[in-house]
Amino acid sequence: MYQGIRISGFGGQGVISAGILLAYSGMVEGKNVSFFPSYGAEMRGGTANCSVVISSDEVTTPIVSVPDTVMVFNEPSLTKFEPLVKPGGLLIVNSSLIKSKVKRTDIKVLYVPCNKIADELGNAKIMNMVALGAFAANTGALSVDDIINTLPKVYKKLKPELIELNSKALRKGAEVLLN
Repeated sequence: MYQGIRISGFGGQGVISAGILLAYSGMVEGKNVSFFPSYGAEMRGGTANCSVVISSDEVTTPIVSVPDTVMVFNEPSLTKFEPLVKPGGLLIVNSSLIKSKVKRTDIKVLYVPCNKIADELGNAKIMNMVALGAFAANTGALSVDDIINTLPKVYKKLKPELIELNSKALRKGAEVLLN
């Protein structure tokens, strides 16, 4: 099993945080993982993306140049990363902020209203968890429960009610399935 993942969006959307959580969840599950962040020049509002590898075999490089799965949280990320998804791969699109439709026909596309679902749950900051839930449910690389069980290990200072809210966001995202 090998899953190369790219996550991309604006700084402040939880791109790096989502990558860390995925990598740590894979590690807790005994898989080989790598995590490689990339930031724009700005602290917030600039571009951010990361590569995550979750594999049952040894990881030979942390860079994912032809990802199995890409999660894009904003329009510029769709433009930049849509061409990189490997044929037959999965592209998860935050349809709350991205109005363009994917042009490629050789990949699976999942439109997830991440911001809308996060807002309905009461906290816009958990939109990245919605995307991770959709990822887990649609790839099988990790289970939603694997990620939920890792939340308190990664976010040690998070209050129990925020762990619960992130868990709800993961479960809501997992309800969005490919047709």
